[in-house]
Amino acid sequence: MEKRPFNQLGLSDDILRAVDKMGFEEASPIQTAVIPTIMEGRDVVGQSSTGSGKTVAFAIPAIEKVDPKLRAVQVLILCPTRELAVQVAEETGKIAAFKKGVMGVPIYGGQSYERQFRALAAGAQVVIGTPGRVMDHMDRGTLKLDHLKLVILDETDRMLDMGFRDDIEKVLKSVPETRQLLFFSATIPRQIQDLIKRYTKDPAWIKIESVAQNAPQVEQVYFEVDRRSKIEALTRLIDVHDFRYGIIFCSTKVMVDDLDEHLHSRGYMTDRLHGDISQAQRDRVMDKFRRRAFEFLVATDVAARGLDVDDLEVVINFDLPNDAEDYTHRIGRTGRAGKTGRAFTFVSGQEIYKLQSMVRWAKLNVKRGKIPSLDEVEEARTSVFFEKIRSTLDAKQFKPHDRMIDRLLDQGYASTDICSVLIHLLQNATSGAPKKAAPAAKPKEEFGQADFSKPVVKATVERITPHKPAPDWAGKKARPKVAAPDADSGVDISARKSKYERPSRTGKEPGMMTLFLNVGRKQLITPADVVGKIAGVTRLPADVVGAIDIHQRHLLVDVKEEHVRTIMQKLEGIRVKGEVLAPTLATE
Repeated sequence: MEKRPFNQLGLSDDILRAVDKMGFEEASPIQTAVIPTIMEGRDVVGQSSTGSGKTVAFAIPAIEKVDPKLRAVQVLILCPTRELAVQVAEETGKIAAFKKGVMGVPIYGGQSYERQFRALAAGAQVVIGTPGRVMDHMDRGTLKLDHLKLVILDETDRMLDMGFRDDIEKVLKSVPETRQLLFFSATIPRQIQDLIKRYTKDPAWIKIESVAQNAPQVEQVYFEVDRRSKIEALTRLIDVHDFRYGIIFCSTKVMVDDLDEHLHSRGYMTDRLHGDISQAQRDRVMDKFRRRAFEFLVATDVAARGLDVDDLEVVINFDLPNDAEDYTHRIGRTGRAGKTGRAFTFVSGQEIYKLQSMVRWAKLNVKRGKIPSLDEVEEARTSVFFEKIRSTLDAKQFKPHDRMIDRLLDQGYASTDICSVLIHLLQNATSGAPKKAAPAAKPKEEFGQADFSKPVVKATVERITPHKPAPDWAGKKARPKVAAPDADSGVDISARKSKYERPSRTGKEPGMMTLFLNVGRKQLITPADVVGKIAGVTRLPADVVGAIDIHQRHLLVDVKEEHVRTIMQKLEGIRVKGEVLAPTLATE
């Protein structure tokens, strides 16, 4: 099925700006087929599966046809439920963001009449409503349709199933004969066919069928995850399966950039690919990806189309694709040349219905999965570390240290204790530690039932203590930029100390050191921001952080002495609230 960029559909600059801001790069099949036809002025019957992009398909030409200077209803969109009406109103508002003078209003039962009266009286040109409330306003005389240009029936089959046929016919009989009429539905039963015959004139029938085929070599699993918990779920899956090479698909350019930044802050090696990246840069990114210079490519569908990459371990649909064809196109990146592959898909809220529709249309074999718990993730890390030790022993790829071991044995230490200490040191070493997701609240038995809206780190209390004035950088020479730490550079970042002292406190915990960070209340920093950033970039437990004193232009934070070097190295160069961190030690 044909897909074209939005800039090839004859749209105005205002609409193209809005589409770009929404993060879309390419029109879906239903949008590619429907938008030019509606713009020609023909009646249209559009049939495609749920979630294929029908809302944008009719909302874009609807906004294009609105005359901003005419303060009267010009577009009427009928929806079966108030939830869908609100959703369509939100999408329509985004599309009309740059077309000045266009105003829309949702009208549905359960909302205040007064608000709807005011919006209609103010001259709203686009009305999105349920049949019952639309008829009510028509009867009251508050909704006048004399200047109506376009009538759109969204999810028509559902409206008929809910018994709205009489209401729909009453509305259609009241609109001007010159209006343009659009029907959109996943199915076209006889009742809808009767309405089409009676009220349309030479309609264009546009039916988008899925041609996707199942991928038998790919193990397909979906996970029901709250939208706010997707990143935590993603890192757990990567860690528990020890994935090292894969593609993560997002639906928009904005989401690609955001996810790439989040994964970088958690220590994963990623790079990104989307339509705003130049061709030369794309080539460089793909060359690095094929050489496995990084682990995960975060990309949109458009940027990833036509990629020739072998031996992918996993494809992850961070965002659900538009249709079954896009889904199959994505997961086909793994499981090639007779090899098996894995495809994981996240769904949240009502997206489960969209996935079910894709499964029915394309006969997909997708199983429901369960996000691993923190205990399972930790066990997986331990297993990976164990296998690394065992394989090194089997291959004898290590230098004997008999002399040191003999000295420890002579001093009375048990051999098992010596091994335990060495393993403990290795697991806690920054360079050798397996990747670890940011600390999170331990979920219930089902991941989908966990409350991930709560903070994922232990709370700290902000203590304000007398302190020397913060350094005033305003009007002075810019602070010299400190290069990010390099393991081979020999620079001891932990030796850098700040000249700003912290007053002694009797309540300070033993074994803690104080760091000076160049952010404070001016950047709206909170204790949760500090703890979350340290835990996120170092993947250390939250209890390594002690008391936090936040001042206007800086803050002081206590951290455990044994982790101070790791924390300083990981925070160096990290951006927080728009400021680049340059941590230093505060003298006592």
